[in-house]
Amino acid sequence: MEKLTKWVVVSLRVGLGVLFIYAGIQKFISKERPPVDPTAEVPEHVIKIRSLIGGMKQTGYFWEMVGVAEIACGILLVSQVFGLLGAVMLVPITLNVFLFHLFLEPHDKGELLMTSLYLILNFLLIFYDYPKLKTAFLPGKLSKI
Repeated sequence: MEKLTKWVVVSLRVGLGVLFIYAGIQKFISKERPPVDPTAEVPEHVIKIRSLIGGMKQTGYFWEMVGVAEIACGILLVSQVFGLLGAVMLVPITLNVFLFHLFLEPHDKGELLMTSLYLILNFLLIFYDYPKLKTAFLPGKLSKI
């Protein structure tokens, strides 16, 4: 059973790591968007999404910084040696991706399910390595809890 658990954890780390490496690389690949027809009716949630992502891109650094963070966390997860560090660093990213879909695309149940799965898997990876995390942050007798 212990071997199976380790195999599942390694698979989850690699899967989540590769997913975020890919997502991070995509932030650097320019995608030409067709011009928006000003007479077309645009749903409110699309306006909000375009404003959020457009704002991150217009800063000149933030969109790319998110991409670098995703790639770095993905590499740490895939490495297995630094998997716990990668999982902990990935929490704000997976939480933000989940909240993005929860508040801006709640009608897209498939995306919401996938992003909630990423968040849950990330927390499961942290929970698996909780004993290591506990000794790092809780001093002495508190780490025995």
